[in-house]
Amino acid sequence: MGQKSGRQERSKKLELALSETMKAETEVQNNKDEGEGPKAKDQRLTSVFGVADLKNGAIGLYNVGQSCCLNSVLQVFLMNIHFTGILRRITVPPRAGQKNRNVPYQMLLLLEEMQCGKRKAVFPIPLARCLSVHRVKLFVQHDAAQLFLTLWNLIKDQMKKPELVEELSSLYTICVQEHLACQKCSLETKRNSRMLTLPLPMLDADSRVLKTLEDCLQSFFRPEELMDHNMCFCEQCGRKTPFLQSMKLVHLPQTLTLHLKRFCFEESPYVHKLSHYLPFPQDLDFNAVLTENQCQADDNEKASWQYELFAVVAHSGSTRCGHYCAYIRSLTERKWYCFNDSQVCQVSWDDVKCTYGHSNLNWTETAYLLIYMKKCPQ
Repeated sequence: MGQKSGRQERSKKLELALSETMKAETEVQNNKDEGEGPKAKDQRLTSVFGVADLKNGAIGLYNVGQSCCLNSVLQVFLMNIHFTGILRRITVPPRAGQKNRNVPYQMLLLLEEMQCGKRKAVFPIPLARCLSVHRVKLFVQHDAAQLFLTLWNLIKDQMKKPELVEELSSLYTICVQEHLACQKCSLETKRNSRMLTLPLPMLDADSRVLKTLEDCLQSFFRPEELMDHNMCFCEQCGRKTPFLQSMKLVHLPQTLTLHLKRFCFEESPYVHKLSHYLPFPQDLDFNAVLTENQCQADDNEKASWQYELFAVVAHSGSTRCGHYCAYIRSLTERKWYCFNDSQVCQVSWDDVKCTYGHSNLNWTETAYLLIYMKKCPQ
């Protein structure tokens, strides 16, 4: 009890110290803004919009309060030149208060600091403060998949230009067609749905371990019978009947995010982590993975379903105490880097493969998010 109380007290002191630091930095920035004339402000903002194309190596982000998950997800966004190409065309909020609350703008300022500075790492404190306004807290353990969705939606909602919202959606959005067919009559319903990630099961319907990423994709798109208490009401039959539920792939985006569902409730009342070995390829062709019955796309769409691995967000530890880092392949240098908060180093593909997992090592580093990028047409 005393140890827990001590940890809580230290956490409160650290949070207070960080809050004061954030407040001081904001006051300095506001004073700086007030001291600048309109011309100087315009010149500084112009420089912000130019830095997204500069290359200054791989820069780390300091951990500012259990922010390893946030840091990893931010690096995946900011190392994607397709995303930063959108980010640098946002509308700058006119007032200081609006700037402090605007997530895309704060991400752009962070990118400027990372690419124009001379340090090996920078503090993402202004962005962290901005996110806290939108209820993205520090000093808590986040789930990387959920945080990715939260950040993406905040970015989209705060972009003022409709064309940028459309580009952002096109860059990340997956389209699938859901089918429901009554097994007692001919009634069938279809609807298109949009997703930002494909949440892939790590176990099959019988709770057996899936052995490859391709197996996980097949399992996700495999039809499922809805029986017993899962039956649906059929308007044509006038009662609940067995249904066949299936999902077909319609469209894949430029940047594809696959969520390996390593945290689950299978055979346990508590969330636990599945750390078993699951290899994933550098090159992924969806035409070779899915069958004709699992697709609802024309030949032109399918021709673009050739992907190469861009990033891996990896988790080490347990559900209660863990750590995130990101392995990202630079789109300009074609080299792999490991982003572990403020520590950044070049790594090999063999190092990335260490995130495949190991069934006998529950604390090992395991891939949690896989981000694939469409290959450029030859």
